[in-house]
Amino acid sequence: MNWKLAFTIAVTHLLSKKKQTLIAMLGVTFGISMFIIMISFMTGVNTFLEDMAMDNTPHIRIYKPIELRENKIIAAGKPQTDKDWYVLEHQRPKKELTKIKNGLILAEKIEQMPEVIGVAPQVSSQVFFNNGPTQIPGTLSGIDIDMQKKLFELDEKLDEGELEDLLKGSDVIIVGKGLAKKMNVKLGDRVSVTTPEGNNVNVKIVGIFSFGIAAWDETKSYATLATVQKIMGVDPSYVTELHMKLRDKETALAFKEKLSARYPNVYMEDWATANASIMAGTEIRNVMTIVVCVTLLIVAGFGIYNIMNMNIINKMKDIAILKATGFQGKDITGIFLLQSVMIGVAGGLLGLLIGWFFSFVLSRTPFPAGEIVRMSTFPVNFKLVHYASGLFFGFLTTLFAGYFPSRKAAKVDPVSIIRG
Repeated sequence: MNWKLAFTIAVTHLLSKKKQTLIAMLGVTFGISMFIIMISFMTGVNTFLEDMAMDNTPHIRIYKPIELRENKIIAAGKPQTDKDWYVLEHQRPKKELTKIKNGLILAEKIEQMPEVIGVAPQVSSQVFFNNGPTQIPGTLSGIDIDMQKKLFELDEKLDEGELEDLLKGSDVIIVGKGLAKKMNVKLGDRVSVTTPEGNNVNVKIVGIFSFGIAAWDETKSYATLATVQKIMGVDPSYVTELHMKLRDKETALAFKEKLSARYPNVYMEDWATANASIMAGTEIRNVMTIVVCVTLLIVAGFGIYNIMNMNIINKMKDIAILKATGFQGKDITGIFLLQSVMIGVAGGLLGLLIGWFFSFVLSRTPFPAGEIVRMSTFPVNFKLVHYASGLFFGFLTTLFAGYFPSRKAAKVDPVSIIRG
């Protein structure tokens, strides 16, 4: 087959029906551009939500949970037999310290492992913020300032004040924006904090932060490790949690199993388990994005299929003449396939350009988040793989859409057409 000649004939056919060719190309353009816009925006939303959750979420968290022990006092003095049944109803958990045994030493050992970026110890407690006669429940976490900056970038979440201000006083804290609003306090004000054990201390607010997640901003507050340990009345080695960041968060599950084998009496939770609901939402949005995008490409393919069918009907005499002059069926198939491919490539490239343009405009459009979400513009991803896959699937769709009409053209009987 002479591909140069086939290409010339294909171009001639396309240019002879400019309006029809343009409509077919615009069908592909619309499909590809919407594919790019949809997948860029939806993956951008997923990335934003994941990053927002991971900003304050460790890849692995070590803690001591509250447990219900199965040891029954009544069974201690009498051996258990097949005939003995001990039923214990309404069991209550034993009052135990939530302290991690040798927590600071454990943090130092884990931090030396090559997979780990750093380990941030914390002392956390439920507290009540006393605002006049009202007690507002919340949490107070004692943190290592340097590690919190390094691993979780808490300093970048502050709307007022500086994270280092926590080091300038003994009874100072930073609070979430929602919590500050509930208490009707501002920078420099003092509030009374009460622990469940009844310890009470008057602290000064030196910073107000915002994560953009209401559940956190309305309950969380931070102070130094020493301050919270003093409020709780515990020793300087007392830590309730270890938050670690890994060099690759996707290895968190495997690394947790490795740590569990080395430290069997330590309780751990990886980031995927802690954010199961967010991960489920991400998976659902990914499926929806794929379904919508594939549907757009298939619809564009059917449009090309119909136009190619109409083109073949309009070109019956031309096909008959080509066959009469010696063109084989495979040559005719090649000519119409070339037309389909040219429509697909031209429409696809134009679709990529339009999709990128509107994605860029969307990424610069202000997002009306107010004070709830820390986001100034709509989240959009610009990934080369999206553009490459869009062009590939656009080409593949048009190739299949053009193949069947081209096979139909190859079976045309030139004698019956010329006689008719």
